[in-house]
Amino acid sequence: MVNADLLDRAHVESAFSTFEPRSVDLDGRRLASVVFALMRDADGTSVFPLTKRPSKMRAHPGQFALPGGSVDAGETPEEGALRELSEELGLTAATSDIIGRLDDYVTRSGFVIRPFVVWSGAEIEKLVPNPDEVASLYAVTSAELDVDPRFVSIEESPNPVVQWPFRTSLVHAPTGAVVYQLREVLSGRHTRIDNLEQPVFAWR
Repeated sequence: MVNADLLDRAHVESAFSTFEPRSVDLDGRRLASVVFALMRDADGTSVFPLTKRPSKMRAHPGQFALPGGSVDAGETPEEGALRELSEELGLTAATSDIIGRLDDYVTRSGFVIRPFVVWSGAEIEKLVPNPDEVASLYAVTSAELDVDPRFVSIEESPNPVVQWPFRTSLVHAPTGAVVYQLREVLSGRHTRIDNLEQPVFAWR
């Protein structure tokens, strides 16, 4: 039986104890790390932060994103993930707080996205988002995570575009793809996402 709270710490740790993430060779692409930071709302509800990028940003302006970014030279992917978490949201975590990770996702813009799941337990209201990188901050609940995605066909690709319904919006890959895989893993399904496409507007 699946835990009613998919983001409960014990449930997340149990789910990731049996999941084997797939890695992708960079093959000239850049590695980027993103983070699902498991936190608490003011009433104790398990949540993770999702951001919307400022419209003035050069890359992917106005799009939904998880905290994260390019891994710097000399950094491990784990170190890059935690640095980005601190720079974007002011949240400090240690490598020992990493519960697991999901599959690498290859983007059309030349990146390999590596998603990590990090336990914090801090209150999300106490985050201090960096306004240069975060226009809006959302607290995603288990119920919002556990929503069936949409799969849309496009002429430009044989693979379906994944859309994660979130409140009044649709979140596309790569964010929509890795959110979908998190939901699947936490529901006991080791669904892969390498066949999920991004919308054409995100190919740049």
